[in-house]
Amino acid sequence: MANQTGTKTERRTRATRIPKPIEAAVRAAEDKKAADIVVLDLRKAAGFTDYFVICSGNNARQIRAISDAIIETLETQGSKPAHVEGYDRSEWLLVDYFDFVVHIFTPETRTFYGLERLWGNAEHVPVSSAAPVHGAST
Repeated sequence: MANQTGTKTERRTRATRIPKPIEAAVRAAEDKKAADIVVLDLRKAAGFTDYFVICSGNNARQIRAISDAIIETLETQGSKPAHVEGYDRSEWLLVDYFDFVVHIFTPETRTFYGLERLWGNAEHVPVSSAAPVHGAST
C-alpha cells in the first residue's frame, strides 16, 4: 500500500483481544502446565460459541487438574460452567461457558479429533499476546 508520497507503508494488524474470563482460563491452564494452549476466535466462523480454548494434558490426573483450576479460577470471578463433559474418562474434557468452550485433551485424542484443523477458518489468537477486552462480559 502506498501513501501520498508514493512510498510503501506497512499494514498494521491488531492482535485480537480476548475477554477477561478467557484470559483467566488460559492463565489457570498455564499454571497447571497445560501444553500447546490455543485460543480460536470463532466469531467469524459461524460457530455456536465465540471462542475455543484448546490445550493438552499428559494424563487423566493432569487433565482433571487443569479443568479444576479453570473452573475454580472462573468461579472466583462469578462464572460457572453451563456444562462439563468427559471428567470421568479425561481423554477429552469439555468445559462449556456458552461464550467460550474449553477443550482439554490427551495429546493422542487431540491429534485424532483435530479441532484446530476442523475449525481451520477460525482466527488463531496468540496466547502470549492475549490481552483482555475492556468491558467484555461472560
